[in-house]
Amino acid sequence: MVEKQKRMKEICINLLESRGVTLDRIVEIVYDLQKKYIPNITNELCLNAVSRVLDKREVQNAIVTGLELDMLAEKKMLSEPLQTLVSEDNPLYGIDEILVLSITNVYGSIGLTNFGYVDKVKPGIIGELDALGKQPDKCHTFMDDIIGAIAAAAASSIAHNAVGDKD
Repeated sequence: MVEKQKRMKEICINLLESRGVTLDRIVEIVYDLQKKYIPNITNELCLNAVSRVLDKREVQNAIVTGLELDMLAEKKMLSEPLQTLVSEDNPLYGIDEILVLSITNVYGSIGLTNFGYVDKVKPGIIGELDALGKQPDKCHTFMDDIIGAIAAAAASSIAHNAVGDKD
């Protein structure tokens, strides 16, 4: 990986952490998604998958774009009607889900179905972010979907590799 892309990955990890999400919290979701299907799954395997997802430029771009919009919404720096749509996480807005499709699409239909599941169920940190985002001074409209998409993509990567091992 080129130096610029490594630096961008570090920026993304720092951004996630500054917004309250460690990679370990994402790993918890990945593990839960795959433990039923991969008997020998480990947290280390899940962390490696999350790290590989974060290596991808499309993922990095989605992270910096979505988190910037959340932070600007918290500061009330977006123009209307975008400010209200983002800060209230309007259910008909949908751009937050569209943005993270750039993450899930890297892993095909399994990435998309995994994301649909975590977006509906909101396990672990995703649910916590969603609830926290309902406070007047917080916005996690993009953050919860970004975390869900990273977890879904990592779980899909593990699934793809597991199927490949059986062939």
